[in-house]
Amino acid sequence: MSSDQQTFVPPADVFEVPVRLVGEGFRLEPLGPEHNEGDLAAWSGSIAHVRATPGFLGDWPPLEGMSPEANLADLVRHARDFAERRGFTYSVLEGEREGEGEVIGCLYIYPAKAEPGRVHVSSWVRADRVALDKAVYDTVTRWLAEVWPFDAERIAYAAR
Repeated sequence: MSSDQQTFVPPADVFEVPVRLVGEGFRLEPLGPEHNEGDLAAWSGSIAHVRATPGFLGDWPPLEGMSPEANLADLVRHARDFAERRGFTYSVLEGEREGEGEVIGCLYIYPAKAEPGRVHVSSWVRADRVALDKAVYDTVTRWLAEVWPFDAERIAYAAR
């Protein structure tokens, strides 16, 4: 593990990584293999929209999509990062009650690769749930400031 990864968040005895956030009309929970079908459907049905979302530059999501097996491997990697405190990916689920709602987006909190010491945050919602994008952004921005151990000037999260 690199020194950036070791210092991304304080140790577990100092900082407990949140596993839930409820916002108006949505909730977050750690992304895992159990979200594979819903996650794949959410982003693959909104590729152009996700690519146009502020903060998404580059080659994701892939224009050609992914197989369910490849998507599952990606979710397993994100879950491992979460467990090892190297990065934190959350499913954005519709509704506020646990056990309900479809996957409608994703939130990523990772060390910025090109800027040591900074935190790269990005989120997207499905094209058919675009009305929630600003609510997710605003809620997550407050959550980062109130709960997470990052100084505001270290966070790179493209405004909506």
